[in-house]
Amino acid sequence: MPRVSRRDVIRMAAMGMPVFAAVSTEHTHAAAELPPVGEATPNGLIVRQANPDNLEGPFADGLSEITQNGHFFVRSHFAVPEIDSATWRLRIEGHVNQAVELSLEQLKSLPQVSHQATLECAGNTRGYLSPAVKGVQWNLGAVGNAAWSGVRLSDVLKLAGVKRGALEVVFEGADTGEIKDPPRPTGTIHFARSMPISRAHQEDVILALSMNGEPLPKSHGGPMRVLVPGWYAVASVKWLARIVVTDRPFTGHFQTVDYAYWERRNGLPNRIPVSEMQTKAEISRPAPGEVLAADKPYRITGAAWTGDSQIQKVEISDDGGTTWKLAKLIGKPVRHTWRLWQFDWITPSTAQTSTLLARATDARGSVQPMQRQPDRENYMINHVIPIKVNIRS
Repeated sequence: MPRVSRRDVIRMAAMGMPVFAAVSTEHTHAAAELPPVGEATPNGLIVRQANPDNLEGPFADGLSEITQNGHFFVRSHFAVPEIDSATWRLRIEGHVNQAVELSLEQLKSLPQVSHQATLECAGNTRGYLSPAVKGVQWNLGAVGNAAWSGVRLSDVLKLAGVKRGALEVVFEGADTGEIKDPPRPTGTIHFARSMPISRAHQEDVILALSMNGEPLPKSHGGPMRVLVPGWYAVASVKWLARIVVTDRPFTGHFQTVDYAYWERRNGLPNRIPVSEMQTKAEISRPAPGEVLAADKPYRITGAAWTGDSQIQKVEISDDGGTTWKLAKLIGKPVRHTWRLWQFDWITPSTAQTSTLLARATDARGSVQPMQRQPDRENYMINHVIPIKVNIRS
């Protein structure tokens, strides 16, 4: 296949064109080859957990409009499954007129579309919570932006024929394992999540076969994963093996026990599955603990994102949130993708520890909160994260 540049990938994704030409090489690491937890792999991914592999992207050093595949965070709940693309089949069943099985080649023969989309782990920045909570201790880098290509989920559902009364669509991955912590089901289970049938029919939900112009890397769900723009990455189920249309709510482990939070409605707490990403800005530079010269210009950089909206502004504070100044948004807004930003700062004139804050506001008026919402437990962490830097004269 001909090679295309990163600029070509961005342009083609923005135009809705399929992107399958190779532009980069996946970096994979067997668990035995990974450095210790907290250290970086040769391509800069930070090991947060091994067996299964959970690798954080180099947010401070790898921030760009498109995140290279080798810099994109890796989230695994169980071991990466061994899949033979030649014999792999996607099965669509349940509340449908007829069950359907599709090969990879059959899926590639369907109309292809492309979307640029930001994926964030629902536990991103969990490592900043105090007291500590359970889960992978991500810092800033469990987020990335890529150009994805594949087939519309709605087109695949049409082949099976969704029956009247369908309520949800369940996506089951080929990855399997046992849940260690109670409450838990016994034995081995597949990773599975669901979404309302109304969301499944929206044209931006795709079954992705390509990432940044190359066949979907194994570590990111190849040969196929779901892509749900604007939702936390848990909805974009990797190593997709089965789609089940149901006429009742799905209450699987990763839908109700894990990846869920409490929301109060009419004063009553309800258990809600994690879905839409929350408005959030993160500082990429300076990195936490970075040493800066006193009384010098310094360009603060970062990214901001939200769910089904667009970032309208990013503000910076260096006085604990008493005053805020507008950062400059870079480029043009693209739906469901992060917006890079920058702010030219003059460092303090004396040696000290300075704390920088960044907060985002989206077009709906949703402002990134200063405080954590405790009912969200260990997910949907979007409050302002203080970044402390050391000023030296």
